[in-house]
Amino acid sequence: MESRADVIAKARTGTPWRLLALLMAMTAIGPATLNMMVPALPGLTRILETDAGTVQLTLSLFLLSLATAQLALGPLSDRFGRRPVVLGGVAITVLASLAGIAAASIHMLIAVRILQAIGAATGIVMSRAIIRDLFDRERAASMIGLVTTAMVIAPMVSPMIGGVLDTTFGWEAIFLFLAVFSGFILLFAYLTLPETRPEGVTHTPGAIANDTRALLGNRKFLGYVLAAALGSAPFFTFLGAGPYVVVTMMGRPSVEFGFWFALTSLGYMSGNFIASRFSQRLGIDRMILAGIAVEFAGAVLTVVLIAIFPNAGPFIIFAPQAIIALGNGMMLPNAIAAAVSIRPQAAGTASGITGFTQMACGAAATQAASMVMSHVATPQPMAWMLTVLVIATAAAYRALVR
Repeated sequence: MESRADVIAKARTGTPWRLLALLMAMTAIGPATLNMMVPALPGLTRILETDAGTVQLTLSLFLLSLATAQLALGPLSDRFGRRPVVLGGVAITVLASLAGIAAASIHMLIAVRILQAIGAATGIVMSRAIIRDLFDRERAASMIGLVTTAMVIAPMVSPMIGGVLDTTFGWEAIFLFLAVFSGFILLFAYLTLPETRPEGVTHTPGAIANDTRALLGNRKFLGYVLAAALGSAPFFTFLGAGPYVVVTMMGRPSVEFGFWFALTSLGYMSGNFIASRFSQRLGIDRMILAGIAVEFAGAVLTVVLIAIFPNAGPFIIFAPQAIIALGNGMMLPNAIAAAVSIRPQAAGTASGITGFTQMACGAAATQAASMVMSHVATPQPMAWMLTVLVIATAAAYRALVR
């Protein structure tokens, strides 16, 4: 295993690809664990003799746990170090996944999913904190842009894997796959991940509390956190409203929505690539502004296309959504890198607060969009929700950062 000094030396002269591969794999645990179970949910209603609402708790409580765990994991890593928190968190995912194989009731399965989420949150929080430990502010944005690509690829691939496993071997095979997958990452981390937390800084509980107060009282930190959260909300809004628009309003099969959704993922990945190439050259704040501008263009285009072609197919909403996703991919890594750079000695705490806020805002946007669209007969309200959220992103950034 390389030392912290060796990794920093490599980071200054090149790109530590082995470490980045580990961070991408750690980040993928969260979305993979969440989405791989989705194809098996209808069957669990019959197998575990319960109702659909109770089975749905395996998703909703997973998301809630994934969000709240980040608030604790960040400060824990500032107190005890990145390496022990990573190893402990991924180990929890392995053990919870193994326990899921033996789940004989829906209540036990829900408990397993909560534990899985606590472990899965580790990769999301720690990857951002570790990157900030090793790279300066602008370079960190480039590296986060590469790592967050896993957040797009994993949701695209994991439902397919889960469907194949559930159909061929039964739902227990999904938990076995997740146990093996997270076990491999645990071994990878044990063998290769050094301690990256800055040396010579006191991380007592009192110091962590002071760091938290300082972060929450810093206008720029709040501005970057809100930019990340509100700038991501259009994606979650579309996640809540898009299926209703395509399947119910346009009368298209659900499988067609899945194919069109890949266009959105391609847009986000392209934005991540742009961030990885240009953040260090142009600077974080320029990239955030550029990302917000691209998102705004996509949101306005959604309003215009729906108004001009109200009876057209899914293209009128997915093409602009790909543009919004492109802007989000440009903006998000830079906003996250800026947030965790406000107080570098508390990068773990800052990463936890940022992740929690982003996920909580996303969950609220998804729920609000699904509620609104169930009472309307046109996609236009969704388009206006997207536009308002982008404007709110720009306003928060302008008021608190600029």
